[in-house]
Amino acid sequence: METLSFNLNNKCGKFKQLNGVGGGPTPKTFDYYKAARIPYCRNHDMAFSTAFGGPYSHDISKIFRNFDADPYDPASYDFANTDESILAVYEAGTEMFYRLGECIDHRPKKHFTAPPADFKKWTVICEHIIKHYNEGWADGYNLNIKYWEIWGEPDLGDMCWDGTKEQYFDLYITTAKHLKECFPNIKIGGPSLAWDRDWLREFLDEVNKKNAPFEFFTWHIYPTATETIIKWADEFKEILTEKGFGHIESIIEEFNFRSDNKRYEYCLNARQGIKGAALLMAAMSVCQKSPSVDMLMYYSLMPSIWNGVFDFYTSAPKKSYYTLLWYGKFYDMDAYIPCENEIENIYTLCGVDKDNKALCVVTYYPEYDGNPEKEISLDFGKEGSKYEIYLLDSAKDGECIKTTEELSFVIKENSCILIKEI
Repeated sequence: METLSFNLNNKCGKFKQLNGVGGGPTPKTFDYYKAARIPYCRNHDMAFSTAFGGPYSHDISKIFRNFDADPYDPASYDFANTDESILAVYEAGTEMFYRLGECIDHRPKKHFTAPPADFKKWTVICEHIIKHYNEGWADGYNLNIKYWEIWGEPDLGDMCWDGTKEQYFDLYITTAKHLKECFPNIKIGGPSLAWDRDWLREFLDEVNKKNAPFEFFTWHIYPTATETIIKWADEFKEILTEKGFGHIESIIEEFNFRSDNKRYEYCLNARQGIKGAALLMAAMSVCQKSPSVDMLMYYSLMPSIWNGVFDFYTSAPKKSYYTLLWYGKFYDMDAYIPCENEIENIYTLCGVDKDNKALCVVTYYPEYDGNPEKEISLDFGKEGSKYEIYLLDSAKDGECIKTTEELSFVIKENSCILIKEI
């Protein structure tokens, strides 16, 4: 039996916001969504689903449907469906992370991923969308949306940006300068990078050359191994630091189990089941520990093959929901407590509340299946305490299985145990 040791006096700051998501709540998922205490909802691709405002929402082309119209006239904008979905997000206690741009387009003929015909006019349209949601313009709201991202995955090709990289650089710089002048208190960033490091270096060089605002960096990753997450995070942090942006937030805004055409059925089932849930909890565990990651968002809660959180037909919670729910409990903790040792393929999250009572999640996630059970124990350096033990595995959905003073367990691969001191 191997022991995980924690010094509950070694308090290492607050828990990061790592259970963010793409997609908002639906009427059937609202209570579950709210209970998970999701900090941020990113709106990219939300126009694909009728559950989130439908095809006339969120994207610039859906809100401002006639590009020849007057961008200063409220009548030129159609906010109704976007309003409905964003207000549901805020009612659930979540904040918006607003992507200014368009959904991905997998069709052979692209319709809205080409560069805007007039970059300056596009920035004015963005300005008035922000005014609607943050300053009440056009019968709007005062939501104080902080994060405004310019476009998405422009390094991925015409399905996201059907223009040159130089055109994207120009759009970003034009828009970022204008919006920051109009709204000095918001955060402006992007570029929602898919993978291309050289593209990123060129983009940062242009941002520096033109002295444009760049206040957070967003990127995507679909791994099977936690080592890949940290490798990418460290590489991006090194590039940001090299270019003078080492101080800004590095945000993983799309994360899920990898799509691999060679193992498509396996990956699909993994995302929908306990394998994907265990990877998500392991990812949140390593990101909490890593100085190279500031925020994490799961893609996606839209009804699709990417949603391992809610069932496509019934909207009932699936395995990954309980990882989001469990992470939300750490927001009540006074401080994060790192584990003092490591066990292969075992991941931990531990915190203490204001009374120094512990809350801990232990995850057993190996990249490849077929591993034996592990016998582990926990040492919090205290005696006489009682603990509630909850289990998330292929058979249990986060249920309390016992109350005990004994902190030793047999844990199966792709499962999570929550230990709550009472």
